[in-house]
Amino acid sequence: MAKTTAVIGSAVLGAAVASQAFTVVAPGTSVASDTVAAQASQHLRGQGTSAGAGASFSAATGTVLAAAGLVTAAAARRSRRSAAPAQPAVVGLSSSVSAPEEGYFRDRLVACRAQLNDADAPSLEETDQHMREIEALSKQALAGAAAAMIFTSSMEAAVAYPIFAQQNYANPREYTGKLACANCHLAAKPIDVRLPQAVLPDTIFKTQIEVPAKYGKRKQPIADGSKQAMNVGAIAVMPEGWKLAPKDRLPKVLKKEMKGLAWSPYSKELPNIVVAGPVPGEIYETMVLPVLAPDPNTNDKVQFGKAVMYYGGNRGRGQVYPEGNQSNNNQFFAAASGTVTAIDGLKVSIQTASGETKVQELLPGADIVVSVGEQVSKDDPITTNPNVGGFGQEEKETILQDMNRVYAYCAIAFSIFIAQLTFVLKKKQFEKVQLAEGF
Repeated sequence: MAKTTAVIGSAVLGAAVASQAFTVVAPGTSVASDTVAAQASQHLRGQGTSAGAGASFSAATGTVLAAAGLVTAAAARRSRRSAAPAQPAVVGLSSSVSAPEEGYFRDRLVACRAQLNDADAPSLEETDQHMREIEALSKQALAGAAAAMIFTSSMEAAVAYPIFAQQNYANPREYTGKLACANCHLAAKPIDVRLPQAVLPDTIFKTQIEVPAKYGKRKQPIADGSKQAMNVGAIAVMPEGWKLAPKDRLPKVLKKEMKGLAWSPYSKELPNIVVAGPVPGEIYETMVLPVLAPDPNTNDKVQFGKAVMYYGGNRGRGQVYPEGNQSNNNQFFAAASGTVTAIDGLKVSIQTASGETKVQELLPGADIVVSVGEQVSKDDPITTNPNVGGFGQEEKETILQDMNRVYAYCAIAFSIFIAQLTFVLKKKQFEKVQLAEGF
């Protein structure tokens, strides 16, 4: 494999350097063919000598030479294309007319294939396969480096993103009605959701999700232990057919109320579930969600009537990561009963009655409230509770109204009104007749 790769790299590099000497001619013409054959044979003999002397070209060297050859060939081809006329003529390999200079590099290699058959060179198919493998390997390496860079740069900011739920739950709402956010955000805090009582098909309406908290005063610890302002996030689980309103249909007034808040579908399979955040709580304490109501006349899966929606809102970081380990946004408790013998940074040593010393390691940002020599019992708090946030969810209903029902209701109400009015008038008339007859 090393020999093959080295030969491939050397052949491609040598062909790119000598590309000006490659000319596709008829079988009867031997001037250009002899020149190419001589150069190719000399180059391959040099490769064979160096390989026989000790196989100095390794697999890595051959790969580097192949990549350099590809880059050189591409540059030469681009330069020839830029200088070529608008519509170059295509010349077959068996033609007696010389090929134009803008011909492809691969076609010239094919033309020289007859002179390379006698040399110990791989076939054209093997060469193409190796080139594809090298190109795929380079793309994978580049993509891996880019992904690692993005992940490393955003790792600290991603600790509260809804991406955790999106990666671990195909559907964020369990059969019990609990949303997946509550599995990591253990503290409970209320939210307030407001939406219209009824909406018409194929219309956009506004839903307000309020996540109240004292964002200007309350701070939360982040991953390194320092205190930062709380972020907020929200999730909306709507029935099938209901979805996020498209941007090109949003009214200007609604866009202004959204304050640039970006909502996104939970997944491609569930466009009726949308999420937002984390965003600064001081700006987005009230989040506006534009929803597009479905039209049962065009969607058979949707029916007129009551629609139940589930909303969730969170402020602050969670207490548990998806892997099950604790975050530093937790209060820590004594692991055993005994005496605190030492406090070394974030390590608290407790000596039990049997003489055993248990060392409990805390997480960054913990505010220790015990001191050396203090007696503690098991599960007594040894730090303050840094969590000032929490998650809340609410269930709301709206009605997808059919205008035909509205028209029918109006007709029935009007008919009842006319009937009642007729009865009253008839009664008055009857009373007047009775008075006139002396009854």
